[in-house]
Amino acid sequence: MKSTHHTAPRARTLLATALAALLLTGTGCSSKAGSSGSTDDGADGIKTGPGVTGKTIRLGALTDLTGPYATLGKSIVQAQQMWADEVNARGGICDRRIEIVVKDHGYDVQKAVTAYADVSADVVALPQVIGSPVMAALLDDIERDKVLTFPQAWAASLLGRDSVQVLGTTYDVDMIAAVDFLTRTKGLAKGDTIGHVYFEGDYGANALEGSQWAAKKAGLRVAGQKIKATDTDLSAQVSALRKEDVKAILISAGPAQTASLVGVAASRGLKVPVVSSAPGYAPQLMKTPAAPALAAMLNVVSAVPAVSSDVAGVRKMVASYKKKYPDSLVDSGVLSGYNAAQVMGTDLKKACENGSLAREDVVKAHRSQSSVDVGLGSPQNFSDKARPASTSTYVHKPDAKAVGAAVNVENARIAPGVKDYLAARN
Repeated sequence: MKSTHHTAPRARTLLATALAALLLTGTGCSSKAGSSGSTDDGADGIKTGPGVTGKTIRLGALTDLTGPYATLGKSIVQAQQMWADEVNARGGICDRRIEIVVKDHGYDVQKAVTAYADVSADVVALPQVIGSPVMAALLDDIERDKVLTFPQAWAASLLGRDSVQVLGTTYDVDMIAAVDFLTRTKGLAKGDTIGHVYFEGDYGANALEGSQWAAKKAGLRVAGQKIKATDTDLSAQVSALRKEDVKAILISAGPAQTASLVGVAASRGLKVPVVSSAPGYAPQLMKTPAAPALAAMLNVVSAVPAVSSDVAGVRKMVASYKKKYPDSLVDSGVLSGYNAAQVMGTDLKKACENGSLAREDVVKAHRSQSSVDVGLGSPQNFSDKARPASTSTYVHKPDAKAVGAAVNVENARIAPGVKDYLAARN
């Protein structure tokens, strides 16, 4: 292919400027927090405990409203508050109003540890915790305190805990689906090389595990490029992948990295298909200089449909969100947050039916359900803590004119090999 590398410096400058706000970073730390507390019987005969009174059910959100995930955090917080308002308008759950206590950690692990200590004594569950490093710091405390928690992180390392539920698919399953999509629709054949650009840490490592497994099965070779969350100019990675003569590229990073990779690749004539993990795309990218290249080259693998999809539950959610928050963008964070809240509502109702809203019984109610469908995508199975809740994935593509700046390319399907892969893992 003809190279246009002489245009790259200007393209890189524009991208770096436009994407600075989308930089994703991470840190690590340890955690100490409160105990799960005692339980009592309420006046209505329902067993209660921390976070539950005769009139209220308190939930917690450890979010990022001031750091690199601030846009995502805002979307999730607003979507979950919308759900709480809807539930309360219908009389609440178990004749109790839902309250959500929001703590902003700014994607600082130590602040998150402090926030958990502050809120943990007075909530029954956490329908939102943003950040893989935050979850890593809190895992032991969450499990000890028996606080049902839905992380906004999808690494397989979070599986295997009673109280922690990864909603949807894990990163490795997504990348198996991505390789399947490339071989089915983009003409990749045995002997071809695919690139995989990935964040260091649990996110990237788990994604790479999936791509390498799927590539081996398909007779492909993976050329890996590990990057840091602070890397926003991927020119060196593009150069390395050109030398490897890659026929396609996978990326498991953040939106800033996805846009840099695709924009620089396009400017240098490396116009190959690119498939991103869901956290690597945000609608804001379609307002950057990388937008034309993203529209032409990128697809996104996700456990949920695009917010522009013609799914009745999604359409209803979008309409309600636009009415309640007319100045806010409807993005994938809205769907992610609302889905988590709906699942939490299902768990709390089940626990109430069983006669106890104590923390450990909310966890038991959650784990007792093997097919939960809240109308926002694929049904989920919560009964096996060692496996992802879902193995079905959708494929999206960027579309600046669509709600959420993405449209569905393929509806939910289970990629060949996923079941064998998960069986081998277990």
